Amino acid sequence: MPQFAPTRRARLPGIQAVQTRSGRLSYILSGHGAARIVLFSGTGMSLQGWEALYPGVERVGRVLGWNRFGMQGSDRPRARQTGAVVLGALRELLGYADLAPPYVLVAHSLGGLFANLYARLYPREVAGVLLIEATHPADHEVLKKHEAQIERALAKLLVLPDVFFRPNLHAELACVEDTVREVEAAGPFPEVPLRVVTGGLTPKAWLMSPAAVGARRANQQALARLSPRGEQVVAHKSGHFPQLTEPQLVLRVLEELLVEVRTA
Repeated sequence: MPQFAPTRRARLPGIQAVQTRSGRLSYILSGHGAARIVLFSGTGMSLQGWEALYPGVERVGRVLGWNRFGMQGSDRPRARQTGAVVLGALRELLGYADLAPPYVLVAHSLGGLFANLYARLYPREVAGVLLIEATHPADHEVLKKHEAQIERALAKLLVLPDVFFRPNLHAELACVEDTVREVEAAGPFPEVPLRVVTGGLTPKAWLMSPAAVGARRANQQALARLSPRGEQVVAHKSGHFPQLTEPQLVLRVLEELLVEVRTA
């Protein structure tokens, strides 16, 4: 696996904003590599959730990250945030940003559902996919049952008042079942290079029951089987946020994925 040199202190590039038909979206766009990388944050997570990957990720591609509606710098959602609605806003943003396909989709947590749907709806636009502790369609019952715990965990992790992430969290979790149905109704997942990074640490009992943990781990393995070119990588020192706790591992997996994309 290629080795990344140590990066400088993590720092996000400047945040920009654009007015779309659905409202104002904030985003970052930087990097000069050949790959075109699109970041899908988890629900309730702002762009700061990717900060630990910078500036390393900028060395391997042109990278776009964005705050979905309800997050800092983006308007509150005006419509139900189903997968189709979220991707519609993203595709408009990609046009404004002049970032042409094919893309390498990098998605964390619930962002994995949106990336999964994107890959199925627009397979010719996708060169590869990296899923980080991503939500499997079968995980939606766990999400519904643990919404309050997720909010508590985000508040602790982000050290922010919940007013900064609650609109996004509730708007997207309220539409999870719709998004799951959209994924199930879409075409097959494309046969592209795929990596699934799974946290190796067991969640606290107050956040997820042992049965739910076992089911989710099986679902992580299932995600890696979406493509015949898929592989699972366990981040042994991480829980649900490997991009924050083991950023160098995530960067190495991304670089390995890009090598496969280039040689496909």
